[in-house]
Formats: sequence, structure tokens, C-alpha cells
Amino acid sequence: MAGTSHGHTPAAWTGVIIAFIGFCISGAFMVLANPLGFWAGLVVVALGGVVGLAMKAAGMGMPKPAHEDLAVVIAANKATAKV
Repeated sequence: MAGTSHGHTPAAWTGVIIAFIGFCISGAFMVLANPLGFWAGLVVVALGGVVGLAMKAAGMGMPKPAHEDLAVVIAANKATAKV
């Protein structure tokens, strides 16, 4: 994965940081036996995902690579196998 630069974008970092903060909030309130705070932390976790997706849609994420047509790949493999 290191060669693909997976997750090294502002959208990914922002989404993960917000989700981590929500996880910490939720964990703290779980120890304090406060259900409302626990669920509020989980809402922040979900918000991190939404923010990450919104930033990706705004162009701050990594574009999906274009895949080759399967027929082209099969034809290329057959051509090199015959040589």
C-alpha cells in the first residue's frame, strides 16, 4: 500500500482525525457511565466520515484509478503467451 499513497490526502487525514476525536469522546463518556455523551461521541465519529467524503467530493481526496478493460488485458496476456 505504500506505493499507492493510500490515504495520504487532506480528506483522509481530516476524516480520520475527526473520527478519532469522536472515539475518544465516546470512550471517555463510556467510562463515566454517561450514555448521552457516549452516543454524542459516536455522532462525531459518523461526522468524521461525512466530512471525509465531502472533502473527497470537493477534490481533496485521491481520484480512483482507471481500470483497463478486461478484454484488452486478456488479449494482451494471450499475445505475450504465444511469443
